[in-house]
Amino acid sequence: MEKRVFIVTGAAVGLGFATADQLASTGAELTLVDYDAAALKTAKKTIGEKYPDIAIVTVVGDVSKEETAKNYVTETLKVFGRIDGLYNNAGIEGRQAPLVEYNLETFEKVIDINLMGVYFGMRYVIPVMQEQKYGRIVNVASVGGIRGVVNQTAYVASKHAVVGMTKNAAIEYAKDNILTNAIAPGAILTPMVEEAFKQVNPADPKAAEATYASRNPTRRLGVPEDVAKVVAFLLSEDNGYVNGQTIAIDGGESELYGNA
Repeated sequence: MEKRVFIVTGAAVGLGFATADQLASTGAELTLVDYDAAALKTAKKTIGEKYPDIAIVTVVGDVSKEETAKNYVTETLKVFGRIDGLYNNAGIEGRQAPLVEYNLETFEKVIDINLMGVYFGMRYVIPVMQEQKYGRIVNVASVGGIRGVVNQTAYVASKHAVVGMTKNAAIEYAKDNILTNAIAPGAILTPMVEEAFKQVNPADPKAAEATYASRNPTRRLGVPEDVAKVVAFLLSEDNGYVNGQTIAIDGGESELYGNA
């Protein structure tokens, strides 16, 4: 992975930061994208201090805006001259509410970030990879992209769409040596998931975490590093034939029916 160039969206915290750190540990060059300028600056500083020999570009922007994707592709090519991989990670959960009560403005925001953000990234990165005759893309879906989740209609709809879009990109561009996959993380302890537990049990979010973990076959929640290692493989040259797949990273919970 040394000197390979990767774009990571939603890179300031959570799964994005953990994967950026993992890629940096292999000697990869990075473009980090996030809407939070201060958090992005901190992420760059933290990774840069650990791995001073790699180059890191940062781009502040909202991935739901087409111009953001154009910008991070332009900036990456300006500095590095190529794009070897895209980790389409940026996303939000939205709010929890029954389907018929879901706030429409929030619904549209979830779709814009989770779905259109992924689409814009692929739309502007894939032509670069076609010219190179090489590329690896990983889109973040969710276990909510392979099953239903009560009170999360917008999130589930957006993540199912990401899974479908991943399959289409995989079959359309594999001929150009571009492999596209998705991951479906379960409950990984990130700021977004911690916020979800606060919505489930505002009085005692830790109790909600413990209850959820007790239902997992592993009896624990995941950590960002569990995801980062899988993503790093899918983005690497070691992945030569995994294409169009959605890989659950959830301790086996999505395979569970009934009580374990």
